[in-house]
Amino acid sequence: MATFHAAIRQVSRALGRAQATADRLARRVLLLVGRGRVSAPVNDAGPVQVLQAQINELETIDNLKRIAEFGFTSVPPQGSDVAIVFVGGDRGGGLVIGTNHQASRPTGLKSGETMIFTQDGKQIYLTASGGIFIKANNQPVEVDGATIVTINAATKIRAVTPRFECTGDIIDNCDSQSSTVAELRAAHDEHDHEVVDVQTGGSTITTTGPNLTT
Repeated sequence: MATFHAAIRQVSRALGRAQATADRLARRVLLLVGRGRVSAPVNDAGPVQVLQAQINELETIDNLKRIAEFGFTSVPPQGSDVAIVFVGGDRGGGLVIGTNHQASRPTGLKSGETMIFTQDGKQIYLTASGGIFIKANNQPVEVDGATIVTINAATKIRAVTPRFECTGDIIDNCDSQSSTVAELRAAHDEHDHEVVDVQTGGSTITTTGPNLTT
């Protein structure tokens, strides 16, 4: 009987240890993923973005590393939702893997559409119908550092603007001629006409075509 009770105690202790281990694992699993909101300005100065997030009324975590896909970067505003993964369930080793700013997120997109947007309303919208819509929100758009910019448009290019400026020369039909618009204008200003068959002062004649200097 004593041996039986001893065996029962051993089994009970083993079950207790197993339960404690299971409880620790369960707590770690529950701590693996969290969500919160950005509660301070994001630090974008280093090689990895660092932010602070409030998880609940009692827990705020600082120095969370935010990782994003290569080639894309952004700074989420304060109040943005964050999804956090805690490596090994360690609340001190969190990685932010997703963000969302509810107030500025565009809605109503169709299946297959993509949009890049900012908090102040600028957008690059790739539509399902195949079009691309760029909304500058009344702000400048600049292409900088390019050597050659080529636009392939099958029908036409249309600029709706009260003023079109260019600091350099303009050449039309550039594949077949090399004269710039400025050169053609100068040639027009300097050209003359031959007047043949001069008649009396009261007569009217038509001149020949102009003699262009270029």
